[in-house]
Amino acid sequence: MNVTVEPGRRVRGEATVPGDKSITHRAVLIGAICDGVSRACGYLPAQDCLASIRAVRQLGVTVEERGAELVVHGLGLHGMTEPDDVIDCGGSGTTIRLLCGILAGQVGKAAFLTGNEALRRRPMRRILEPLQEMGAAVIGRSSDQLPPVAIRGAALRGLRYTMPVASAQVKSALLLAGLLASEPSEISEPARTRDHTERMLVAMGAPLRTENRTVLVQPATRLEPIDLHIPGDFSSAAFLLAAAWLVPGSELLLRNIGVNPTRTGLLEIARRMGAGFLVEEEKLVCQEEVASLVAWSQPLRGTLVNGELVPLSIDELPLVAVLGTQAEGETVVRDAAELRVKESDRIAAIATELRKLGAAIDELPDGFAVRGPTPLRGGTVNSHHDHRLAMALAVAALVAQGPVTIEAAECVADSFPGFFALLESLRC
Repeated sequence: MNVTVEPGRRVRGEATVPGDKSITHRAVLIGAICDGVSRACGYLPAQDCLASIRAVRQLGVTVEERGAELVVHGLGLHGMTEPDDVIDCGGSGTTIRLLCGILAGQVGKAAFLTGNEALRRRPMRRILEPLQEMGAAVIGRSSDQLPPVAIRGAALRGLRYTMPVASAQVKSALLLAGLLASEPSEISEPARTRDHTERMLVAMGAPLRTENRTVLVQPATRLEPIDLHIPGDFSSAAFLLAAAWLVPGSELLLRNIGVNPTRTGLLEIARRMGAGFLVEEEKLVCQEEVASLVAWSQPLRGTLVNGELVPLSIDELPLVAVLGTQAEGETVVRDAAELRVKESDRIAAIATELRKLGAAIDELPDGFAVRGPTPLRGGTVNSHHDHRLAMALAVAALVAQGPVTIEAAECVADSFPGFFALLESLRC
């Protein structure tokens, strides 16, 4: 599906965005190993999350979709059944990686996990190697580097492990395996990453605590089911915020957005760039910070994004490139080599596609450098079948001098169904 975005209209009004993708995944996957029925109101029915739902159903878990509420009938920590077919995780890295941690401890039960072409290029050794240290019988293609993955559940031992790469998915997989182990585990990360798994596990009564960048988890006997109210996904809201920051005369109010501080690095980047925004009506809902966000347009300046800010804004960094095209001076992102192993090589892809629109952007080994402000022209760009790239290019199109056609734009359904319709409804 191709989508053409016309420039020239302001972004104004009030909106909400779909539920948080990361929390929805965890509500399904962790809810599946609770003792009893968990509910998640406001879940995200996007393609990636539906892959998690299909996967746990294959493992014997009953999941009901009741309008805006998801009901997960957990089977307990060791209650999953052996699937009778290969589990297709679609394009979801969260699904395949967190499931590896859970299935590694389902003693004696075999499972095979695969996914689409993009997922089969995603790195898996970072998950499989520490699981093997715990005694897991897990192997992957290409010397454990890539999916498909084969697992036979085994009795796991504890692990003391320092992750070489900051990754919430790796951390989460190892914490879930740690719950199923016979001894305590300590998982340390080189930089702070999103902590939805830790928050949810604590709410479920898991024997877990965090000390600085180390999470300590004890073997568990059960997890208590919970009722969740899932906030709007900040990573989805980010595209609408960026639209308001870029298009002159824009002002936007977004309500019920998750503002967990391990997710909102983009707000710090925006502050450094001089963007206009306010965080209002902050409150805590089901262990997660929630707020209203107000954003408006004003001149932007270039900035440097690196170090510990990178994992706190990893999904939004393609948007930073778009903001950089209209900012005064140079915008540089470093320490973000992880972008190369997402749904696409997001460094190469965003540089290639923005150059088609006239942007002055250079690809770096671990990021990019953008010089601005630069007028963007209309044209045709490609999403590389990457939902976040497609939406970033749609935001760039809003300040182009002519229409921009985005090829293969249907991938936005992976995280933000209805994105193009909502964006259009806010333009005037």
